Amino acid sequence: MSKIVCFGEILWDVFPEHRKIGGAPLNVASRLSLYGHNVSMVSAIGADVWGEKLLSYLNENHINTDHVQVLYKYKTGKVRVMLNDKGSASYEIKQPRAWDKILLTDEAQNIVENADAFVFGSLVARDETSRGSLYSLVELAKYKIFDLNLRPPHYTKEVLFHLMDKADFIKFNDDELYEVSQLMGSKYKSLEQNLNFIAEKTNTKHICVTKGEHGAVLLYDDKLYYNSGYLVKVVDTVGAGDSFLGSLISQLLNNTEPQKAIDFACAVGALVAQSEGANPKISKGKIEQFMNPK
Repeated sequence: MSKIVCFGEILWDVFPEHRKIGGAPLNVASRLSLYGHNVSMVSAIGADVWGEKLLSYLNENHINTDHVQVLYKYKTGKVRVMLNDKGSASYEIKQPRAWDKILLTDEAQNIVENADAFVFGSLVARDETSRGSLYSLVELAKYKIFDLNLRPPHYTKEVLFHLMDKADFIKFNDDELYEVSQLMGSKYKSLEQNLNFIAEKTNTKHICVTKGEHGAVLLYDDKLYYNSGYLVKVVDTVGAGDSFLGSLISQLLNNTEPQKAIDFACAVGALVAQSEGANPKISKGKIEQFMNPK
């Protein structure tokens, strides 16, 4: 199995009636760990009870916490989540929080340099402290996976362009793809045209675009692969894209054929969307049964 480092926000998603552990990099790390990969988290929490609970969760899910910093000046991350009648989420993200202040350490640099893959998103780059640490770590990574997670007003086009230029693999949802391609000057209308436009502009061979209930498209070494989605009753979409990405990364790092990889990832994303919370445990048998119903 692969050694993978996930960098960025670990936090609590606060719903109207409950709270769940979340943060896109943590959700990806959780899914990768379930598949047996050696996963480490580089992040920061506050010196509070909510930070302690996050650490316990990470340890219980076999995610290395040696590089999760405990900061006394900042609180553990919290995000207010609002769901519409279709289960789609919007977010209110408090700032600053501990994960905004991730410090660059020799130990983090060493683990990233020796990992097979380095996963990061755009939200963690909203603060100059974590952004500076990310920029340094990206330079050391062998295979850089950039998960755009556009949460207005927490990003700038300059930061997005810099991280896209550094990435070996970029993941968008379809809205993000159109927004970013327009920022880059694209005049194209179709998803495929804009996907290829960004691939050429950033010299990125591997790009994936999720399309909600309509599946996803994957550009992998100059070839496009499609999955048209799976029909499910959506409970909430929180974390579905993260579990999709973790599943896709796992399959590709295990040298699974790209079509099978995207089919598997779309199935996992759909199963998460029909469950409550970002990180439901889903067995391999349940995934296979879902993909191949009798």
